[in-house]
Amino acid sequence: MNAAPETPATTELVLPPLGSGQMFDRIARRYDFVNRVLSLGIDKSWRRKTVRALQLGERPRVLDVATGTGDLAIDIARMTPGATVIGLDPSTEMLAIAQIKLAKRGLTHRVSVVVGDAQALPYQDCEMDAATIAFGIRNVPDRLQGLRELARVVRPGGRIAVLELGEPRKGMLGHAARFHTRHVVPRLGALLSGSREYAYLQKSIAAFPPAEEFAALMERAGLHVIEVTPLTFGACTLYVATPKEES
Repeated sequence: MNAAPETPATTELVLPPLGSGQMFDRIARRYDFVNRVLSLGIDKSWRRKTVRALQLGERPRVLDVATGTGDLAIDIARMTPGATVIGLDPSTEMLAIAQIKLAKRGLTHRVSVVVGDAQALPYQDCEMDAATIAFGIRNVPDRLQGLRELARVVRPGGRIAVLELGEPRKGMLGHAARFHTRHVVPRLGALLSGSREYAYLQKSIAAFPPAEEFAALMERAGLHVIEVTPLTFGACTLYVATPKEES
C-alpha cells in the first residue's frame, strides 16, 4: 500500500509586535508622507509648539525619544541654533531615513541618532538639559517606566515635553475628530502605505488615557507637570513637566 502523501507544511506569516521597532520598520518609507496627509499638515505646528515649550537656553543638550524619522529633533536644532540633539528610536529603518534628512539639511554635526529603548535610556542621571517624546509614549509597553527614565536623565529644572495623540471626547468638533481617527486614519493609512499598522494606530489612540489621567501618571513617575495644553480641539495634547526635586 502506498503511503499517504504528506500534508504540505504551512508557513504562517509572523508579523512584528504592534508598536515595536520592527512594526515601524515596515512603514518607515511612507511614514512622513502618510502622516502629512492624515494630519492635514497640522503636526508641523504641534512640533513647533513643543520646541517652544522647552524654553531652551543657548547651548542645551536635548534628547528626543521615539524620534522616528527625526522631525522633532530637526525642529529642535533649527529653532535652537546652539543645541545638540540625540534622537533615539527602536526602529533602524526610521533612523536611516532620519539620517538622510539630517544630511540634506546639514545637521549631522549637531543631531545624532541612536537605536535604543525608551524604557532603558543609555544615559547618566541628569545628563540632559531637556527631553521630548512625540507620538511615541503610547507605544512604550511600560509607560510609567518610560516616563521615569525621562525624569532620570534630565537635570533639575530642565523641561520634558510629551506630545501625544488622543480622541477628543466632547462637542461636535470632537465628534468629527473621533470620526477622522476611527475611520479615516486606518483606511486612508492602509491605502497609502499598504500596511495594516494604521489600524493599530487608530486603536492605540483610542486606548490612550484622558489628559488628566496621563498627567497623573507623569506625577507618579517623578515629574512635576506644569502644563497640559490640548491642541486642535483635543486631537493632540502637549504635556510639559520638570523632574521633581528629591526631598
